[in-house]
Amino acid sequence: MFVLTSFGGKLTTKCWTLAGEIDVDNEHYHTMSPPTTTAGQRLSFLLLLIAPATLTLAFLSPSNLPFVSAAHHHTVDTSKTTPESTNTALCSSGETVNMAPSVPRWYQREISITAPSRGCHLITSQVNSAIREDISTIKIGMANLFIQHTSASLTINENADPDVRRDMEVALNKLVPAQWTKDGTFHHTMEGEDDMPGHVKSSLMGPSLNIPIRNGRLALGTWQGIYLNEHRDQGGWGGGHTRNIVITLQGQS
Repeated sequence: MFVLTSFGGKLTTKCWTLAGEIDVDNEHYHTMSPPTTTAGQRLSFLLLLIAPATLTLAFLSPSNLPFVSAAHHHTVDTSKTTPESTNTALCSSGETVNMAPSVPRWYQREISITAPSRGCHLITSQVNSAIREDISTIKIGMANLFIQHTSASLTINENADPDVRRDMEVALNKLVPAQWTKDGTFHHTMEGEDDMPGHVKSSLMGPSLNIPIRNGRLALGTWQGIYLNEHRDQGGWGGGHTRNIVITLQGQS
């Protein structure tokens, strides 16, 4: 420990060490008798010496350095990467991970589907056909399907047994019976007895779907399919059952 003192008008520097006290001035050096120190003082002095070294070693720990795997201590110098080289690193499990920057991608399509009748209809193949080229460029992302109508809806359910779609329509009719249009329960009846029930069913089932994209495909389960639910017999003012669906894809390659 260094201490500046003034003695006889002269500025003197004293250095306290474990060996004793040293007076340092501009002309000469000499050693004086060491002061009386306790064990606690000596321990404090040692800690002052050790602490900086400990902090330095902790800072240089591999876990604090960028692009270092904790398991393999494998460092990737991105400044030396060339366009022809593969920018990869090892993760803790030993698997090679591609660190190249991914490219965000957005696509949007609109399809029109005419339902053959009122009820629930499987449209997975039509959706896949519309987005096949765009979705193939996306490794991970999300697909949104939105139907632009108030008396039709979208949902995901069983894609194998057609009885599921039949039973779904039966259940919806029991939840929102057309009789409510006739008995005065509903007041919005200008487009027929299936009008207001169609609006209620549309809100119950929902107008949109979000489906994950994985490796260029919709990540649907084995038995999952996309349903277009047509809730009208008359199909609204147009007299048919053509429904427009906007499909938006977003993700990274």
